[in-house]
Amino acid sequence: MRTLALACASLPVSALAQQTAAPFADVPRGAEAAVTLSELSVSATGVPTPVDQVGSSVTVLTAATLEAQQRRTVPDALQQVPGLNVVQTGGPGGQTSVFIRGSNSNHVKVLIDGIDATDPSNPNGSFDFGQLLTDDLSRIEVLRGPQSGLYGSDAIGGAISFTTKRGEGPARATARIEGGSFGTFNQSGRISGSENGFDYSVSIQHLRAAATPVTPPNLVAPGTTTRPNYYDNEIVSAKFGYQFTDTFRINSITRFINSKLLFSGDDYGTFPVTLGGLRSQADVQQVFTRNEAEWTPFAGFHNVFAINYSNLYNRQVQNAYDPFNPLPTAGLGERTRYEYRGDYQLSPGNLVLFGAQRDDESLSTTDPNPFGSGNLRARNGNTAGYGEIQLTPFDRASFVANVRHDENDAFGLATTFRVAPSYILPFTDTRIKGSVGTGFKAPTLSQLFQSFPAFNFFANPNLKPEESLGYDAGFEQPLGERVLVGATYYANDFKNLINTNASFTSNENVGRAESYGAEAFVAVRFTDTLSGRVDYTNTVTKNEITNQELLRRPRHKGSATAQWTPISGLSFSGTVIVLGHFVDGNRDFSIQRLKNPGFTLVNLAVNYDVNETVSVFGRIDNLFDRRYENPTGFLGPGLAVYGGVRVTTF
Repeated sequence: MRTLALACASLPVSALAQQTAAPFADVPRGAEAAVTLSELSVSATGVPTPVDQVGSSVTVLTAATLEAQQRRTVPDALQQVPGLNVVQTGGPGGQTSVFIRGSNSNHVKVLIDGIDATDPSNPNGSFDFGQLLTDDLSRIEVLRGPQSGLYGSDAIGGAISFTTKRGEGPARATARIEGGSFGTFNQSGRISGSENGFDYSVSIQHLRAAATPVTPPNLVAPGTTTRPNYYDNEIVSAKFGYQFTDTFRINSITRFINSKLLFSGDDYGTFPVTLGGLRSQADVQQVFTRNEAEWTPFAGFHNVFAINYSNLYNRQVQNAYDPFNPLPTAGLGERTRYEYRGDYQLSPGNLVLFGAQRDDESLSTTDPNPFGSGNLRARNGNTAGYGEIQLTPFDRASFVANVRHDENDAFGLATTFRVAPSYILPFTDTRIKGSVGTGFKAPTLSQLFQSFPAFNFFANPNLKPEESLGYDAGFEQPLGERVLVGATYYANDFKNLINTNASFTSNENVGRAESYGAEAFVAVRFTDTLSGRVDYTNTVTKNEITNQELLRRPRHKGSATAQWTPISGLSFSGTVIVLGHFVDGNRDFSIQRLKNPGFTLVNLAVNYDVNETVSVFGRIDNLFDRRYENPTGFLGPGLAVYGGVRVTTF
């Protein structure tokens, strides 16, 4: 809150007024404090910064948005964000990848309360968003474009940051229960508050979807029995803080995820492959912790010392009814980060930020099958330093630039940067913004050290990082006090991408690709009780080696959201997602390129406060029962109806 106050104090009065007047569908009219908070970005610069001082393209989803739309999982919440394609193998719990502005799915930096959440045991380093629920989240920030100048490896396409709720005010307990289609039975509870310098927030979430069909009937061979997916996810998260003095504070964050997915696996022991012929199982246990101390020796100089640790375990059973044929495989990824970050306010609107990090990560895999990879233990480390400057060179102008230098124990040096200016024109209040930056992704431990001798495929310890150069430029134009429009053009160039070599015996840095396109939006507050927003994204991609369009990057994507509060305590929310056609492979990639026709989804939600402590709610997902596949070969959930009750005590 100290940094937040400083950021707001640095705004000219006219700029802050313009922020408050801007229409946002997730905030009711009159909630000025909430509007101001929703228009701050932390991920774009590393400290709370008003959005109209950020040249980067960032989307913020607040807890109010998530609750109004009743988005229970992160994949569902991210579908509405421009510039993204969310790909999930079926319903809840299915492997979920996110493609940002045409980059690969492993080109996304993912942070949970500042903790690097990627799994060192994942072969290509992509993050599985399918394990994340939303109940304890206070905000999701999606930052598009290369961000390695601040965040280092993985941030080639962008960064997605999740922030959990912090305890505030008197002790409060909240409980929610809901049920509905596909055998859904969800519960959550939270206790939070603050007193005498101590704040706390403890959340428990449970999501169960017991019967979600995911295999299209036309792919099932005669006589083959397929079963719907069964998914069970339990999350416990805790956030504590204590303010010892006006200048010193400690924080502790812990998050534990335990999930089990029973799904229709494919039997590759037959020819042709029997799709959905097996009952497979995936077990996941993940632990994330962060302990930090904040020290402000004098006004304007803020320091954070932190230790992060993550432990991510997964176990795969291809045939749950015959677990010894083939034998289960397991992977364990661990990462420890030692971190220092400081920021110093030179004057109102002018700040420098600097920091250093040391990462140590390890991989442990077990594959006892005759044609498997065997057992592997591998380690790697990375040391980095970075700096950033935020300037207000003159009225209505802002400028942010950062640079970072990484020294990796395996491949050596990498230096990246980002520059993002923004300017609000006088008289018209047109905001012109842009950014240019570079990104890199380090080779994974699997790519460096894991071999499959039975298939004559071997690790390559000489791999170099993948790299990108990207830029964007755009504008935002208020039309009166109730309408805001904007558009951004972007382009990215990717090189040294890690692909298999010509003889299919190892990986090499042989890939090149490009993407470009545009994002546009219109946000309108029709009345004090009705508001909405429409987004459109155009994405063009090309593999520069094969001159072909990249897979799973739709050329066109649109989304529309609306919120209506006709009377106090009653609110309606609507969301429309339109995904144009895209190139994909079939389920087992025996056909490597085909056309997926795309789809349109309509979701509705209603919330009603019975009194100050009891609320009832309901929602309809996929209102028109659209049958769609994303990715191809995996059926998305059809028409679904849910309802429940929420109880809050003070």
